[in-house]
Amino acid sequence: MKTTDHIPVGKVRRAGKILPTGLKVGKNYLKHYGEKIVNPSLDRETLDESNASDIIKGLQELKGGGLKVAQMLSMEENLLPKAYVEQFSLAQFSVPPLSGPLVRRTFRKHLQHSPDEIFDTFDYKAKFAASIGQVHEAWLDGHRYAVKIQYPGVADSIQSDLALLKPMAGRILRMNMKDAQQYFDEVEDKLLEETDYVLELDQSQELTAHGRTHSDLVFPNYYPELSSSRILTMDWIEGIHLPEFMAATPTQSTCNRLAQDLWDFYMYQIHVLRKVHADPHPGNLLVTPDSRLALIDFGCIKSIPEDFYGPYFTLQDPAVRKDQSLLEQSLLELEILKEDDDPEEAAYFINLFGEILDQFLLPFESESFDFSDSSYFAKLSEMGEKLSRQTLKYRYNPNRGSRHFIYMNRTFFGLYHLMHQLKAEIKVDAGILATSS
Repeated sequence: MKTTDHIPVGKVRRAGKILPTGLKVGKNYLKHYGEKIVNPSLDRETLDESNASDIIKGLQELKGGGLKVAQMLSMEENLLPKAYVEQFSLAQFSVPPLSGPLVRRTFRKHLQHSPDEIFDTFDYKAKFAASIGQVHEAWLDGHRYAVKIQYPGVADSIQSDLALLKPMAGRILRMNMKDAQQYFDEVEDKLLEETDYVLELDQSQELTAHGRTHSDLVFPNYYPELSSSRILTMDWIEGIHLPEFMAATPTQSTCNRLAQDLWDFYMYQIHVLRKVHADPHPGNLLVTPDSRLALIDFGCIKSIPEDFYGPYFTLQDPAVRKDQSLLEQSLLELEILKEDDDPEEAAYFINLFGEILDQFLLPFESESFDFSDSSYFAKLSEMGEKLSRQTLKYRYNPNRGSRHFIYMNRTFFGLYHLMHQLKAEIKVDAGILATSS
């Protein structure tokens, strides 16, 4: 893959890359609506494909917050049109890595030495390249390390990048930007945290300490003396990603065991620690040669406030969802219902979210749940499409819910999909019961 010798830094230079992308998207819309005058039956599929392609090309060159948001959105199959999901998903595996000279300059700036002066061996060819940083293999005194290097300028450009991307994102997601501001505020806060490798080092050491005590998962050790605000060094863990592991047709009992270990640790994080690794996707997991799951990235940690935790998990009780007054109270506390909703609008959202929650929380209504059932995920997708379609039809404001929903829902949807990838049947209450023992 072609490497990157230079990443634009500074508001003006980055704006010079983002704004042309916005202009391309605008031209795509003008072309689409011009053709629609001639052919009223024309759908948005071609428009979506053109926009998605142009946006990803621009963001891959810039890297950073915009590309991270695109990768996040690729997991939201119910939120984006299919063309965006496909293009944004591919972006996770096609980011041009930094060139060797740029890696050396980054090391000298943040650790005062080149990689060759610190390690016995350092592979300048990145093993993995993502939105915010890339990972290299290194050796020192016979020990193998994974060294994560943040792309230059990413941390300083998060706020300006998102400000420039908001209008484009609002058009794609059909969001009222005033109402969606808390969404972007939450994303901005978490992205700023993800670029702080000192914070990630602390969070990683804390959660891995709990993980080793309360799970059979594998975690790397971290090395503060070989790390900085933009470089993070940890153990290299030998393993393969989930798709490769599943391609080898492991036994179902092995898949169920791996899934159970992961599920239990997530329930422990949520219900005991009140904080959670909010980025559960295949890129952050490895399966080791002895068939254990390894968690290798703790950059995105979400703290769960008590005033959100209470009403959010109260809704897991079917009796609460069946009681109209209790359901309404929880939805008000979670800001899904608004005090100024008229009675018709409130009734609409109570009924619609009641249906969505019944489907979303179905795994918690029995002792065990089979996540291999594709019909369950098809139904989830159908409910998401119904929310998007009907709110537009009735001209209701779909931008609802506490800012904390963004990462908690991302956590559960990501976890569900990992369970589905493993085609696993798990004991749903096992992790919760373990936390109270």
